[in-house]
Amino acid sequence: MFLDPQTIPRVVHVVRQLAFNHLRQLKKPHRMVHWNSTLGSGFTLMGILNDSGSPELICATITILYILALTSNGLLLLAITMDARLHVPMYLLLGQLSLMDLLFTSVVTPKAFMDFLLSENTISFVGCALQMFLALTLGGAEDLLLAFMAYDRYVAICHPLNYMVLMRPRVCWLMVATSWTLASLSALVYTVYTMHYPFCKAREISHLLCEIPPLLKLACADTSRYELMVYVMGVTFLIAPLVAILASYTLILLTVLHMPSNEGRQKALVTCSSHLTVVGMFYGAATFMYVLPSSLHSPKQDNIISVFYTIVTPALNPLIYSLRNKEVMGALRRILGKYMLWTHS
Repeated sequence: MFLDPQTIPRVVHVVRQLAFNHLRQLKKPHRMVHWNSTLGSGFTLMGILNDSGSPELICATITILYILALTSNGLLLLAITMDARLHVPMYLLLGQLSLMDLLFTSVVTPKAFMDFLLSENTISFVGCALQMFLALTLGGAEDLLLAFMAYDRYVAICHPLNYMVLMRPRVCWLMVATSWTLASLSALVYTVYTMHYPFCKAREISHLLCEIPPLLKLACADTSRYELMVYVMGVTFLIAPLVAILASYTLILLTVLHMPSNEGRQKALVTCSSHLTVVGMFYGAATFMYVLPSSLHSPKQDNIISVFYTIVTPALNPLIYSLRNKEVMGALRRILGKYMLWTHS
């Protein structure tokens, strides 16, 4: 069968149109699969347990630390809430710190523990976004709260006569509200912008929880500008409160050295050393994770540091404050004594 020369161009046009339509149909499913895979399926949190040589031992250690964090922070919150003698600005801020630590470790530890027991390390896209938002909120709020706590100690030691004016209840609650509000707004922006990237690479997050640096490594888009922004904002968000803390404690130290009373000097130094220990642990881990360039630390080191500031630090903070504080220990003894009398009566 021979075609008429006049019909050949028409046939060629039809063939081209069919081929073009076929290629469009081939591209459409690929796009849909890619988009659905971003929103529909989740990620795999590799965590620290899968990379360790003795996961059972590490899991048991993490479980003990989590129980310790729940117990110590819970008791500290109970003492501050129930004992009227602790209804002062210093302990109001300390109670907020315990609440943040309690929530922070609960965002991460139960999930890691259940993943290990069930041998299922998956986390949904929405779950990952929620975990990131909560972790950033609680970490950022603690960052700001520690600066406000340093200011509280500065006023108490350097300006004791004006303490109840400068740190009246309204000011304290404004500090608490500022910490939570700024941290949650910042976390919301970071979470939305981080999770809007398409994740077309392997969905294994080599980390204990969903955080910005390990997630950006899975993105199939150019994230260099955003990583630079995260770095600059991280430095600003961490360094500014840290400078305020160091300035406050420098002035405190100068004031303490000129105190005539040895007892007053010792009490001030004990209180401030507790605060500085907590500050050092928190800011040291946060600086390592968000301020140091990623080329200076490996994913395995990041994993260990994440365990430190999400599990170890929340367990140690209340012990650092309460064991060296006679007022807190006295409040706990009074509360537990009343409870024992009530149960026996």
